[in-house]
Amino acid sequence: MTKRTKLYFTFITFIIGCMIAIQFQTVQEPVVRDTRDTWELRQHLTKEMELYSKLIREIQKNEDRIHNYESEIAGSKEETLRQTLQELRKEAGLTEVTGPGIILTIEPLTEALLLGEKFNAVSPVILQRLINELNMFGAEHISIDGERIINTTVIREINGETKVGNHSLNVLPFNILIITENKDSADKMYNRMQVSPSIEDFFIDNLRVKISKPSDSIIITPFVDTLRIRNMKPAQEKGEN
Repeated sequence: MTKRTKLYFTFITFIIGCMIAIQFQTVQEPVVRDTRDTWELRQHLTKEMELYSKLIREIQKNEDRIHNYESEIAGSKEETLRQTLQELRKEAGLTEVTGPGIILTIEPLTEALLLGEKFNAVSPVILQRLINELNMFGAEHISIDGERIINTTVIREINGETKVGNHSLNVLPFNILIITENKDSADKMYNRMQVSPSIEDFFIDNLRVKISKPSDSIIITPFVDTLRIRNMKPAQEKGEN
């Protein structure tokens, strides 16, 4: 065997060895898989579908309102405008509403009190997360400790005190009233809140969330503070200067 032949043989053997090593390493490395729990994925998908359904209902409601307005505009314009104004006042939270729903009661954890532990004030972050979850589950109207929640309501902490709008949450227990579209929606919300992750967030702060059985008649009072509207001005009609 010549020197050149030995060199070729050594080079080919080296290449084959590298290929075998790479193949062995590929076989040994496990395939990276999604480690999220199947139930977690299904729960997330359910929430997204509920949000999608709620948006579809809102679009349909507005389309029906436009259709009714167009069909009645030739008749009684005044009555149509009055009905529209009443509906807008209801959606803005300026009227009392009654309907099916549930009641959540936030109270100190009894076991913590018996052990002499101090319970924390209700965190605005956890409270806002709960409200978002209720809206996702089909809440039509919400009241926290008698304070009606509207689109402009802000939940925040001021000087160590949690406030809902201008209302302070400094006394426990307090109730959160929720009204849903119908009794079936109230039943679904009750079942979902039983396994809600938001409930566990309160538990960590030594607080308990009691969930009432669905009721046919929950009463929520109207928003009473002054509505502040910024960055809006009347639109000018065509031809006006």
